[in-house]
Amino acid sequence: MTIRVAIVDDHPMVTEGIQAILESYEDIEVVATCSSGQSIIDQADTLEPDVILLDLNMPGMNGLTATELLLEVRPETRILVLSMHDSAEYINSALNHGAMGYLLKDVPTEEIKTAIDTVMSGERYLCTGAKVSLVPDENTERRDTLTGREQTVLLQLAKGQSNKEVAAALNISVRTVETHRKNIKSKLGISSTAGLTRYAMEHGVLQGTGTFL
Repeated sequence: MTIRVAIVDDHPMVTEGIQAILESYEDIEVVATCSSGQSIIDQADTLEPDVILLDLNMPGMNGLTATELLLEVRPETRILVLSMHDSAEYINSALNHGAMGYLLKDVPTEEIKTAIDTVMSGERYLCTGAKVSLVPDENTERRDTLTGREQTVLLQLAKGQSNKEVAAALNISVRTVETHRKNIKSKLGISSTAGLTRYAMEHGVLQGTGTFL
């Protein structure tokens, strides 16, 4: 099976270098190189990429927002962040927004292929540098941060709206709402809709004063 890959970075030397590396593999086809998040979002349905290599810091839309919107357009696509930032905050934010993997830009070239194969198999991939950055948090119990879109969906659900009503209000598909709902429950450790409503009330979500842990 040929893996369709798109590369998104605003530095041409980066995209050209990665493209040259990936095109040396017979099972990979680079279907596009883009310089902005909006550009790949606009082309995602046409290009149908299996994996998107995505930089976090780009002019205009940042990589976190692009990841979230890309997964609304094509939830089956694997997002693999390629970044120069090795802090736990950046890595956790990328993973919480739906990225399947995180690579630092100084990784050996062959590791990019390993990462692509890993996320294509359905597993998360973190390069060694990213794993080291996350070590201090491994034994700390915490609730994952809700993304901006998940916060908006939680607010609508807390008002008693159905999945169909939320989808209409936010101009997204019912399937996307269901995915957000599942992710919210998982991140907050809540299994029922009643539990979500109670959480929203207790944390001031309905009044717009809440902080999302």
